[in-house]
Amino acid sequence: MYNCSKHILILIFTLLSGFVYSQSTPKIRQLEKERNELHQRISESESLLKSTGNDVKSQLDNLALISGQIDERRRYLSAIQKDINSIQQEINRLEGELKVLNADLKLKREKYEKSLKYLHRNSSIQEKLMFIFSADNLSQMYRRLRYVRQYADFQRLKGEEIKSKLAEIKDKKKVTEETYDAKLALLKHQETEKKKLEEQEADRKKLLASMQKKQRLLKNEIDKQRKAANKLNAEIDRLIAIEIEAARKRAEEERRRKEAEAKKQQPSGKEVSKPVTKQMDAYRVDDSDRKLSGTFERNKGRLPIPVTGPYVIVGHYGQYQVEGLRNVRLDNKGIDIKAKQGAMARTIFDGEVTAVFQYNGLANVLVRHGSYISVYCNLESVIVKQGSQLKTRDVIGQISTDSDGNTVLHFQLRKEKDKLNPELWIAK
Repeated sequence: MYNCSKHILILIFTLLSGFVYSQSTPKIRQLEKERNELHQRISESESLLKSTGNDVKSQLDNLALISGQIDERRRYLSAIQKDINSIQQEINRLEGELKVLNADLKLKREKYEKSLKYLHRNSSIQEKLMFIFSADNLSQMYRRLRYVRQYADFQRLKGEEIKSKLAEIKDKKKVTEETYDAKLALLKHQETEKKKLEEQEADRKKLLASMQKKQRLLKNEIDKQRKAANKLNAEIDRLIAIEIEAARKRAEEERRRKEAEAKKQQPSGKEVSKPVTKQMDAYRVDDSDRKLSGTFERNKGRLPIPVTGPYVIVGHYGQYQVEGLRNVRLDNKGIDIKAKQGAMARTIFDGEVTAVFQYNGLANVLVRHGSYISVYCNLESVIVKQGSQLKTRDVIGQISTDSDGNTVLHFQLRKEKDKLNPELWIAK
């Protein structure tokens, strides 16, 4: 019984130790995988075409791109620092475990040495036989024989435990060294990325210096862009208002249908009680819309970027001052995403195309996801039509590329009439 219990304890200890070890290296590999994906995206974004002209519009485009890339690299550096901290915690944990393993090994060796000394003093066959045959009766003789055998097995197990512990310590040291090497490599990579960030910030500073000399032209260009954006937003607002009214009618029809069904199920002679309704001037959604909206909301922060290939966010949501330029304030109802020439716009979630309309010779698409509506603007061509049922990441159409080589998708997100910040909803 004692021997069996000993085997079970050793097996459990070995399995637990192996589990702890197996969790270390994969963790580092996962951090590296996530970081590599982010770095690849930054590297790809550097290949995006820049405007080469010296006019204000081209310089504004360049400024937006460089600023977007700087933001991306800052986030990347933040991720690197986070990983460095995580790896250091892993090193601390491994060193703590190694300390415990060495202490345990020392204790096992001391006990094993004591038992070996005892065995050495009573190691001859004659002494063992004398110990067995000097028993007072047959029962005692059997117990002594079993004791001698169990003690030999115990010694063997102790030796195997020490051997196993030595192997575990060796593996743990190896993992600790690999983790430490990963930290050193990451620190070196961090310095490289910091230098690239400094170079980009220097480029941005030079561009700002050039643009500050063109304040009047800059103001005219911003005003021109603002007027165009206001017209586009007015059309989007009009179409969304139409869609909200259509959704309200669907919900009203569903309510009437349910009342009619309930009336049929009531016994004759009894009056059907009417549900209390409240006045609403926003979306009234039916059951299917409500279910889709709930699913959409649960994916906040995880929705895919609405373009294919490399990208940089060059225009952020809301009103904000352009850093480094005096009196240049932008007001964006969505975000602007610069992609590679030929890139496609794709839907961020399952939904139905509710509108496809033209503005300034370019196509724009609205997709409804329950109470939410995503808006895709500045498309050269579309492959969907009103009523099309789309799945997440389905292609909507090709993003237009202007004469300066800029391929930019203007993307908005609404809940009913409310404008939302898309950057809070998409995964980055």
